[in-house]
Amino acid sequence: MTFHVLISDPLSEEGVYPLRHADGINIVMETNLSKTELAERIDGFDALLVRSQTQVTRELIEKASNLKIIGRAGVGVDNIDLAAATEHGIIVVNAPDGNTNSAAEHTMAMLMGMARKIPQAYNSLKLGKWDRKSYVGVELKNKTLGVVGFGRIGQEVAARAKGQRMNIIAYDPFLTAEKAEKLGVDFGSVEDVLKVADFVTVHTPLLKETKHLINAEAFNVMKDGVQIINCARGGIIDENALYDAVKSGKVAGAALDVFEQEPMVDFRLLELPEIIATPHLGASTFEAQESVAVDVSQDVVSFVKYGTVRNSVNLPSVPKEIMKRIEPYFDLAERIGTFLTDLTGETAEEVNVYYSGELANLEVGPLTRNMLKGMLKRHLGKHVNDVNAMYIANQKGIHVNEHKSTESRGFTNLITVEVKTQSGTRKASGTLLNGQGARIVKVDDYIVDFLPNGHLLFIRHNDRPGVIGRVGTLLGAEDINIATMQVGRSNVGGDAIMMLSIDKHADPEDLEGLKKLEEIESVTAIDL
Repeated sequence: MTFHVLISDPLSEEGVYPLRHADGINIVMETNLSKTELAERIDGFDALLVRSQTQVTRELIEKASNLKIIGRAGVGVDNIDLAAATEHGIIVVNAPDGNTNSAAEHTMAMLMGMARKIPQAYNSLKLGKWDRKSYVGVELKNKTLGVVGFGRIGQEVAARAKGQRMNIIAYDPFLTAEKAEKLGVDFGSVEDVLKVADFVTVHTPLLKETKHLINAEAFNVMKDGVQIINCARGGIIDENALYDAVKSGKVAGAALDVFEQEPMVDFRLLELPEIIATPHLGASTFEAQESVAVDVSQDVVSFVKYGTVRNSVNLPSVPKEIMKRIEPYFDLAERIGTFLTDLTGETAEEVNVYYSGELANLEVGPLTRNMLKGMLKRHLGKHVNDVNAMYIANQKGIHVNEHKSTESRGFTNLITVEVKTQSGTRKASGTLLNGQGARIVKVDDYIVDFLPNGHLLFIRHNDRPGVIGRVGTLLGAEDINIATMQVGRSNVGGDAIMMLSIDKHADPEDLEGLKKLEEIESVTAIDL
């Protein structure tokens, strides 16, 4: 049977080469279709390949009765209605790796151009000036490059910087000291990186946690005369804080390829001679454009041949009889993963998932992937999903194991997740209770019963009289109201825990008083 592929945005012949040379695939390339024309043509095609021009709307998807896979030749999928695709059992794939090399090269180009003031000197020459004294730069050799975000692109930048004989110190939520040693870089917290770096480059996704990660406080930590590069996402650097830091002399230079608003509307930063900029060109090379097209083409070929894809960004269809039984546990599994990520505060090295009761007789792979999604998305963002979560975990060196037991352990079904980090092992168990929904019923070896939702505080303490009252008083002083409290202990006067549900997010400064109590061992704020 022939598999029909419609390509509605321009892709190079090199990019569609895998499709051209695969058996049983017919390609139709029509790149000038109007919205109406595309809607009329789409029915009958098994695959649709697009770039950013074609808007794959719900209306279009509903007209595509045979569509099985949508390929986006690029990273972002904002022009595709993922919810509609998922509802109709259509897999959406993208090309997250295709622009890695181009982005890394652009970062290095910006780094070197900034260090040697090349754009400024060129502009001076164009004005008819021969001014050498104003554009004295600095060498990269023996300088320290701080890399915040050490994924694919961050590692590629580090490899190139080593070629300039720079020292590298990196931070990433999934980077450990052992991994850093193997990669030949130093490892530290964000603050560690900012304190020692002569140059700082950021390569994180833009998340709630990374929004304005480089802010006024971060600049205060840095060396005087530091230089900054952002070729990742606009918004990671607070542009107002950057402006002030450059004006004060704290920052000697900045190189920006991305901005908080694009197209750029506030050009105030570019009035500063210390700042150089480009209009989001990190992936704008012929090779990158070809590479992303090749990646999605290969995924379509893999789907046709084997029914599998590498870079799915949504959940493929699941047999209805399985979905009906496991779907109620999806949210619980995800929340357990997120809960343990916040609780450990460290990179997972191994994850064991135990299924007890009736779940042991079912295909629980989707639940494991959903749990991993909750675990990984805290640091990697929404691009982590049920389908690619296992692949990403493997990439990060996280070993994932499933275990099954028909023993009920007191519950009809029980999901227990055990996370091993360098510091030790933490675990949590959850179930669904009739009429009460998802509950976490055990943390480590302590019996609890709480809803995995909202704002939580996990407190480890010594079991002494008056501790609970002092905790309540100190939280009240910070205008934090306790909604529920669970207390568990190993033995009288021994180790104990409190699991509090509170009415609002607790900032670190709100918890300083608690941490100073003699009986308190640790306080962890968790937002689910």
